[in-house]
Amino acid sequence: MANHDSAVKKHRQDEKKRLNNRSNRSKMKNKIKTLKKKVGAGQKEDAAKMLPETLSIIDMSVRKGTIHRNTGSRYKSRLQVLINKSAK
Repeated sequence: MANHDSAVKKHRQDEKKRLNNRSNRSKMKNKIKTLKKKVGAGQKEDAAKMLPETLSIIDMSVRKGTIHRNTGSRYKSRLQVLINKSAK
């Protein structure tokens, strides 16, 4: 355990950030899974309507520093390709 006041505070801050990041990542991954399930089930219109909301959540995760910018871009690109393929 931390011995100095500054280290104790840093530990407290890190714990808060970890929980926030975990929550953001979980929210993002759940949204992506739901979107992929809709595409797999053939619900193309629902998936297309859900795409902007999912992309927004990915952008939020990038903005908050939960995931790297390139990772967010990769997720968004792959989802867009998936939606475009399913629309055909």
